[in-house]
Formats: sequence, structure tokens, C-alpha cells
Amino acid sequence: MHAKMCKVHCYMFNSDAALQFNGDKPSADNMQSPIQSNQNKVYVIMNWDIFLLHPYHTAVGCILIIAFLYQVYFYFMIARPLRSKPKARLATDNVPEAPSAGVDAPGVSVIICARNEGENLSHYLLSLLNQDYPLYEVIVVDDGSGDDTSIVVERQMAHDSRLHLTFVPKEARVRSTKKLGITLAAKAAQYDYLLLTDADCRPASSQWISRMMSGFDKEGVEIVLGYGAYFERRGVLNQMIQYDTLFNSLHYLGCALAHRPYMGVGRNLAYKKELFFRSGTFSDQMHLRSGDDDLLVNKIATRNNTAVVLDYEATTWSVPKSTWREWWLQKRRHLSVSPHYKARAKWHLAIEPLTRFLFYSATIALITLFILMPIGPIWQWSLIGLSPFAFRLLLQWAVLHRAERRLKHKPIWIGVIIWDILLPVFTAVLMMSRKTYKQYRW
Repeated sequence: MHAKMCKVHCYMFNSDAALQFNGDKPSADNMQSPIQSNQNKVYVIMNWDIFLLHPYHTAVGCILIIAFLYQVYFYFMIARPLRSKPKARLATDNVPEAPSAGVDAPGVSVIICARNEGENLSHYLLSLLNQDYPLYEVIVVDDGSGDDTSIVVERQMAHDSRLHLTFVPKEARVRSTKKLGITLAAKAAQYDYLLLTDADCRPASSQWISRMMSGFDKEGVEIVLGYGAYFERRGVLNQMIQYDTLFNSLHYLGCALAHRPYMGVGRNLAYKKELFFRSGTFSDQMHLRSGDDDLLVNKIATRNNTAVVLDYEATTWSVPKSTWREWWLQKRRHLSVSPHYKARAKWHLAIEPLTRFLFYSATIALITLFILMPIGPIWQWSLIGLSPFAFRLLLQWAVLHRAERRLKHKPIWIGVIIWDILLPVFTAVLMMSRKTYKQYRW
């Protein structure tokens, strides 16, 4: 048997030039089919006039391609830490066991700011005092509580000398009493490492302090970012909170591992006390009600002094908001400090939701154009328009599912599409809101 050799010739065809090909080559009069063959030769005619005759399709297609490429880059490069194996900057699965009482481990001061958190402290304070770590203390700052916060702490102090209570003076005239409370606790701290969490947080294990401290093992690390999750509840609101929390973690933890840290969450954050005071604490942020965690990290974090710990035992679990209004106000408060981020951080925060919005908009617009202004078989061009959507969705599912397994999250499947579209819209509305935040001093 002899295999026939097939030559492929590609011509860029311009009908205005009325080009004619000699011999067995196709002519301009026969241009209906983009692929023509003659015996053992195949000619591919690329009619570039199609882009000139359909400028709307071309413009929308270009937007779709650009947005699609960045989205692929985001999930392959930025969101990789929660789906890939540990890297050099990632202290995770292969961390050492918790030091025993006889091992010389650095002392840690755990700081909790609490306002009207008596009930939560009664549930979760013991989990902080039962940590398997040889040298640490827990400092609770009562920030003007009107409930039994101080009573709950004092009752436990009678049984554990590692627990301490301080308070923010009621006459303090600052916009953020939480920042003042953290500063007072840092000054009172006995040890050189500060580990922050919230009163409604419960560590995932008794190894929480040990795992977070393992992030400081590498020389030069002064900040350790941990993952702060929310308890899973029934309902649509909790599904959205779970997705929002997981996706935001993909973003800021991924950027930190790419040596571009821009924020952390106060539910699970550690840094050296010396760095905190060397950077001026919150002296340049006291006029802002929020930002005790993300804005501080944005200011003091560098490409070389920040590490990430993704071990599940280093996770903290917090009580989620139970009403849409509470979530809306919390989200708006968090977003209120984003204009004060560094310019590069603003770019990272803006480019992903912007390209996501353009991606969905361009996909819908392109399919609509193919239906209303067809340039060929509708099913064929619609399939072309849907291909980037399908590829991105499968990639997104794969990355999120790997992260969910690693962090022991309940899987989010159909909700991914819904919240992936709606959350950028909510964020845009919140960012454009001109309302003040007087009801929140934190």
C-alpha cells in the first residue's frame, strides 16, 4: 500500500482584489467553502473580509478572547495554591508536630477583640485554651461590651493563668476602637509573636497555634496568613458566603504565594510584634473604622516577609451572618477600606471581577449576535461562542473542588455559576454606595 501525500496550501483571500489562481488552484468565483480539495491537494481559503463585514462580531469576539485568557491565567497561576502541592513558600502538609513542653518554642500571644461576645466566648474560648502548644497566652480585649463578656472571661481566668483581660477605655475618642484594642493588647503581650482571631472563631484543631507558627520557620518571614472559614449552615445565604470566602481566599492567598501579598483576614493572622510597632501600628489608619487586618497587611507585607499556611489544622471556623442585611452591611464595611490599598493591590482586586464581567457579557452578546445576525450555521457559531464558557467552567470546578477537598469544605457545584455572576454585581453596587458607616465603629 502506498499512502498518498496530501499538501495543504493556505491562501489569505481578498475578494476585492478579484484574484484568480491558475491551473488547478481555486478561483475567486468559487469561495463558498473555506476548504477545497483537488485530488491530493487541499486548499484552505481564509476570507478576511468576514471580519470587516461583521465588525460587531469581531469586536465582541476580541473582548471575549482577552477576558477568557485572563480568567484562564487566574485559575492556572493565581488560584493554584489551593489546588496544587505545597511549594517553598507554603507551610502546609509537611509541618512538624506540635512542640512538647520541653522543646524551646517561641512564645505566642493570642489576641481577641470582643464586643458583646459573651455567648460566643462561652462556646469557643476553651478551644483556644486547650491548644497543644507549650508557651502561649490569650489576651481578650473588651471593647465597650454591654453584655457579660468580661464576666465570662474573668470566670475562666480563675482556672487558667494564661488568660488575660484588658479593655478599651470608654472615653477613647477614636473612630476604630478595635485598632486601639489590638494596639493595647500588643503592648501588654508577653511574647514576640502575635496571633489574631475573633471571639466567634473556633480553631479546627488543638494544633492551630503550632501549625500557624510553623509558617515562621523560614528565615525572614514576619507575617503568616491562615485560612478563615465559616461554619456551614442551611440556606442560600450560607452557600453564597461559603463561595465568597473560598474564592477570596484563592485570590489573596494565591497572590501571597506569588510574592504579591496584599491582604489577610483577622480571623487567622499572625505577625511579629516587633514588625507591628516598627511599622507604626495603626497610626496612619485610625481615621478608618475598618482595616485592622487587610489594610495592615497591605501596608507591612512584602514579597519576602510573608508566608501562607493552608494546613486544615491551622484553619479557624467562624459564625456566619444569618440575615442578608447583616451580610450586606459586613461586606460593605470590608470594602470601605479597599480604596486605601496600594495601587498594585487595587489592580489585582479590580482586574479579575472586571474580566469576569466582560467574559460573561461577551459570551451572551456573541451568541445573541450569531442568532440575530447570522454569518453561517447558527449552531456552529453558537458552539464556538460557548466553548470558552465551557472550558472556563470546567477549569473553575476543578480548582474549587480541589480546594474544597483540601480545606474540607462542602462541595459547591451549581451555585458556582450563580454566585460567580452575582457576586461581582453585588460588589460593584457596594463600591458605588455613598452611604456612611456610622453604625460600625469596628
